[in-house]
Amino acid sequence: QVQPVESGGGLVQAGGSLRLSCAASGRSFSFYTMGWFRQAPGKEREFVGGISGGGRNTNYADSVKGRFTVTRDNAKNTVYLQMNSHKPEDTAVYHCAAVSRDLFFVAPRAGSEYQYWGQGTQVTVSS
Repeated sequence: QVQPVESGGGLVQAGGSLRLSCAASGRSFSFYTMGWFRQAPGKEREFVGGISGGGRNTNYADSVKGRFTVTRDNAKNTVYLQMNSHKPEDTAVYHCAAVSRDLFFVAPRAGSEYQYWGQGTQVTVSS
């Protein structure tokens, strides 16, 4: 079992960058596939990107591909979301989530696949 805790959110200008962190307590962190999701006011939660337990496989939503990068440091039990070239539509609460899978499992895009969720961190992009 892991408990994700996000940090790093804040206010950023359009075109700027921000890096979110998700620290997960618990053991065997490398056996958890991690996903990032976001939810804007009045909108449904959407998949942003994810990374397999071993860090080899990543996948992204089309809306952030080429701008956002997911990485992880298993020695620190932490996954990161580097966000570049921000757009106002990136404004949302960002959550990380974990699901127990093998080292190479590609992150699911459906939130229902995940077992553990963080509380979220707010990202606001000003135009």
